[in-house]
Amino acid sequence: MYIILLGAPGAGKGTQVAYLAQNLNLVHIASGDLFRQALEQDTELGRQTRSYMEKGALVPDEVTTKMVLEHLAALDGESGVVLDGFPRNLPQAEALDKALDGSSRAIDGVVFIKVSPEVLLRRLSGRWICRNCQVPYHEVDSPPRVKGRCDRCGGELYQRPDDIAETVKKRLKVYSAETAPLIDYYIRTGRLVEVDGEGSVEDAGKRVIAALERVR
Repeated sequence: MYIILLGAPGAGKGTQVAYLAQNLNLVHIASGDLFRQALEQDTELGRQTRSYMEKGALVPDEVTTKMVLEHLAALDGESGVVLDGFPRNLPQAEALDKALDGSSRAIDGVVFIKVSPEVLLRRLSGRWICRNCQVPYHEVDSPPRVKGRCDRCGGELYQRPDDIAETVKKRLKVYSAETAPLIDYYIRTGRLVEVDGEGSVEDAGKRVIAALERVR
């Protein structure tokens, strides 16, 4: 199967990708990991990516799409895949379908992990990190024994700028604006299934797998 997982920041998409990869024997392809590999290996695409990043510009869709497609082409034809972080917008989705059209590969299903804005805000804005050892905490789900101090090393806990409530609200607004056309596109093509992403990781994972079985 070729699967795409969609979800807002804080929806638990990364956790569910790992759950899917393990339980359905799928290869996990994360666009962020591909960028880091290309930069470390100093490939042609890596150099293109670095040139945009050094200018503070977004990496163009065509560069991102080419990087993902090259990685897909290098895989064993029998391998199933779950895509994480790609496509991020409608042009990338259309380019992916066009590239796969006519081949033996196609996107079988797209899972949209839906979580309420209130829960997303609570999950993201409640996150704290130890300055010393980088252990993460959550003020509701996994609080430290002593407020503001790491259980492991006693270091000070702090919030990253991206995790401050007002910043989180802006991140979710940007995600919604960019992803809404993508969700509509996959609904029109009959490949999108919506799954409740709230509750435990295992419960959400079982709902995702059940949804994929329906698609299959």
